[in-house]
Amino acid sequence: MRNLSVFLHAALCLALIAVVPLIGPSLDVPSGDFILWQLRVPRLLVGALVGGTLGLSGAVYQALFRNGLATPSTVGTLAGATLGALLVLVLGGGSALGLPGVAVAAFLGAIGLSALVLAVAARQRASMSDVLLAGIAVTLAASALSTGLQYTADSRALFAAAQWSLGSLPQVGYQAVLWLLPFTLASSLVMLLLARPLQALVAGEEVAATQGVSIPRVRALALGAGALGVAACVAWCGPIAFVGLLVPHLVRGLGAVTYRRLLPLSWLYGATLLVWCDTLARLVWPGGELPVGVVTAALGAPALIFVVARRRR
Repeated sequence: MRNLSVFLHAALCLALIAVVPLIGPSLDVPSGDFILWQLRVPRLLVGALVGGTLGLSGAVYQALFRNGLATPSTVGTLAGATLGALLVLVLGGGSALGLPGVAVAAFLGAIGLSALVLAVAARQRASMSDVLLAGIAVTLAASALSTGLQYTADSRALFAAAQWSLGSLPQVGYQAVLWLLPFTLASSLVMLLLARPLQALVAGEEVAATQGVSIPRVRALALGAGALGVAACVAWCGPIAFVGLLVPHLVRGLGAVTYRRLLPLSWLYGATLLVWCDTLARLVWPGGELPVGVVTAALGAPALIFVVARRRR
C-alpha cells in the first residue's frame, strides 16, 4: 500500500465506491430501478462529494496551522453553520431559492463567520496564532448564541436541531448533487493547486517566504476555499464528525509525505470512508438507519487513537 501510485490508489477507491449501490436489499423488485437511480446513486454521489471535501480540507488546514488536530471547525465554519440552522429551526422559516431554509441559513452562517477569520488571515502582519485566536473567538461567540437560541426553543425545534446536528445523507433525486457540485468542485480545485506552497509552509513561514510564497495570499486562499466547500457540505448534510481530522492521518500512514500526494489522496479516501460509513449506517439497524455522523464518530475516535499510537511506535 505504501508504494502504490496516486493512480492505483484512485482506482482502488473508485472500485470500493462503485460497488456500494449494489449493497443492501435486492434490487430485483418492480421499484428496483427507482431505488438504484433515485435513492442509492444520488446518496453515493453526495457522500463522495462531502467526504472528499472534508478529507481534503482537513489536510489543508493541518498543513496551514502545522497542527495535526486542525479541522474546519478551527476557523468557525461549523459553529457558523450551526448558528444559521438554529435560527431557522427555532424562529421558523420556509425555503429560499428552491432550497430548504435550514440549508441556506447554515451556508450563510458558515460563510459569514469564516469571512471574519479570513479577514484576519489576509492581513500582512497577522500570524497563524492570530488566525487561530480569531477562529476560537468566533466559534465561542457563535456557540454562545446557539446555546441561547436552544434555551428559548420549544421541544419540536430542539428535536429538529438534534437531528440536523447528527449529520445524514439520505437523498431522493439529484438536487443535492447539483447544489453541492459547484461549491465542492471549486473548493477542491483551489485547495489541490495549493500543494506546493503548503509544502513550503510546513517548513515554517520564514522558509516559505524565502521560496517566494506569499503567505497572506496562501492563507486566504486555503481558508476561503476550505470554508466554501465545508459550508456547502455542512449546510446540506449537517456536521459530520472526524472525517476531516482522521483521513489525513490515515493517508500519511500509507506513505504520502508530500502534499502533491497527500491532498488528492485525502480527497479520495475521504470520499471512500464516508460512503462506506453511510453504507454501514443503512445496514446496521434493520428496518431503519443511523445518521452517518453517529457512525463516523463511533469509528473515527478509536481509529484516530490507533493511528496516533502507531505513529508513536
